[in-house]
Amino acid sequence: MTQTAMSLDTDAKSAIAEALNQSVAETAVTTMLAQNFHWNVTGMAFGPLHELFQKIYEDHFEAQDDLAERVKALDAHADGTLSGMLNRSKVNEFEGTASDKEMIKTMLDAQETLAATLAGCGELAANHGDTLTEDLCIARGQTHEKFAWFLRSHLS
Repeated sequence: MTQTAMSLDTDAKSAIAEALNQSVAETAVTTMLAQNFHWNVTGMAFGPLHELFQKIYEDHFEAQDDLAERVKALDAHADGTLSGMLNRSKVNEFEGTASDKEMIKTMLDAQETLAATLAGCGELAANHGDTLTEDLCIARGQTHEKFAWFLRSHLS
């Protein structure tokens, strides 16, 4: 049965909010990863990669807000601390200098991780009848898979 955020039981809201907070954390870390690479990319592919990394971080910055606002719609706490996000995220920061290919591979891995996290969150939401969260997760997952395709194309 389809339900709205407030009609879900407490356990369902808590589980879905936890999965969404995981998605927020990974999106936030990936946002900064993309911005770092945007600032530091060099080489023959500078122009297209500089532009692609900017598209990624701009998209992800907006997505963080959409995901966190869904957490709030579920009447839960949206974890907005950098330390909390770094601790929770399966995506890691990149320390130091990277080649353009290392940047692409690192960002590709982050996009695939995000797509998988959102697919899991969407499935959890669907199992509880929360089609609005499921829809958000599907849309975000498709975006991450598209970015992964763009990045993978640079490595071919």
